Amino acid sequence: MNRIAILAISCLCSALPGCASTKVETSGARLNEPLCQAGAEKLSALVYWRPQWRPDQKEPALREAAALRGIQDYFANSRCVANADIRRLPSEPATTGPSDEQLLRLAAAEVPVPDRVVLIVVRELGPKLLIGSPVLVEGGTEVVIEVRVLDGHTAESMANVRTHWQNGGALVVKGVGTLDQDMSAALRTTLMTGATSQ
Repeated sequence: MNRIAILAISCLCSALPGCASTKVETSGARLNEPLCQAGAEKLSALVYWRPQWRPDQKEPALREAAALRGIQDYFANSRCVANADIRRLPSEPATTGPSDEQLLRLAAAEVPVPDRVVLIVVRELGPKLLIGSPVLVEGGTEVVIEVRVLDGHTAESMANVRTHWQNGGALVVKGVGTLDQDMSAALRTTLMTGATSQ
């Protein structure tokens, strides 16, 4: 299928309501309650993050910048987070990042000690496109993240969850323009902080 045909289908889809939908799959230990709760006291958060792209990842620098913007947007717009200190960790292939003990040691050196310590590993952030059966074109964007949340005061592990967030569907063609919003939306879903619980 040539580029003009794909663009024409994309334009047609944008005119059809309900063409794209969001699908979320999670595994692991989710939060027992939302990170942000209505009327709760505001929290401070120390947020570590890093990408862990697959070896053949295209445009990693572009995706990394979008991931950071999405993380910043999520915490800036979370009504219960008074202060979020966001720090990038170096990439380490084939690892899931520092241990809980290492994260808590880093947090203990902060003054004051943060209420929550969060680790975000970004494994996938980008558009996807399938051409062929069972539909002519199926595409959208996807985010795969692993998130750990620790209580900075009690050292309790509050969550260790993997989220696969997808937005798209039949006759949907999306580029990289929404990746920061997609990243933010995946975090909202992971940390259970929708509009009613922020």
